[in-house]
Amino acid sequence: MPVITRFAPSPTGLLHLGHAHSALAAWGAARRVGGRFLLRIEDIDGTRCRPEFTAAILEDLAWLGLDWDGDVRVQSVHMPEYRAALARLSARGLLYPCFCTRAEIAREIAAAGQAPHGPDGPLYPGTCRRLAPEIRAARIAAAEPYALRLDMAAALALAPADLSFEEVGEGRLRCDPAQFGDAVLARKEVPASYHLCVTHDDALQGVTLVTRGVDLKPATHLHRLLQVLMGWPEPRYAHHPLLTDASGRRLAKRDGAPSLRALRERGLSPAEVRTLAGFAAP
Repeated sequence: MPVITRFAPSPTGLLHLGHAHSALAAWGAARRVGGRFLLRIEDIDGTRCRPEFTAAILEDLAWLGLDWDGDVRVQSVHMPEYRAALARLSARGLLYPCFCTRAEIAREIAAAGQAPHGPDGPLYPGTCRRLAPEIRAARIAAAEPYALRLDMAAALALAPADLSFEEVGEGRLRCDPAQFGDAVLARKEVPASYHLCVTHDDALQGVTLVTRGVDLKPATHLHRLLQVLMGWPEPRYAHHPLLTDASGRRLAKRDGAPSLRALRERGLSPAEVRTLAGFAAP
């Protein structure tokens, strides 16, 4: 099977060394074996993503010495495709509208005293899953805002009991999608979630090797479930360690990690930045 990888940043800020590490890992995994390396811009969150950051991503990657195959896929121009995927899940009774606000969910969890936690925090208690169909319809007709949640129990009933994924260097690992509870797949401000869009696009673009940070490894459990539900092919996965600063803290935009743009302005060469990101010159 040919190796097809991708780098899929969100344009919410300038790229930093952690992004460079991830991009170089995916690029190298493809180029070493004559495979294809794709670039995808994951800008579904219109409240945080900016076109100027998209332009900066393309410029910084080219400066770093990376090239990519084919056109850059920009998720925000493909929303009808994600809505179609949601409609397919909804038609099978796998989605339900959730009218709870974050504050209401937090209060209900607090009142319960203890709630199971998943990778994204406390699990949703299922309040709206129990609403009668006529009540759901009436609230939607009244234009109440709502999110679309995956009915995890219904979804798992359609998945094989031995659901798993292949991690490079580790072999097949057992999946536990239930740890996400009734995950949100769409909400008002983000009409399709990261989990849905990334699995949709990996299938559409023929990605055979998903190379990304180890922080996203838990998400693979949910992604494999969506792949099975939608009949999408299964890629292999390679989750790399995250770059950290001298104190061992993960490099992140919110913590002021130096951007590639800043390093370039300080006079560093592409080769020097690649070395700082953990890779020798390509």
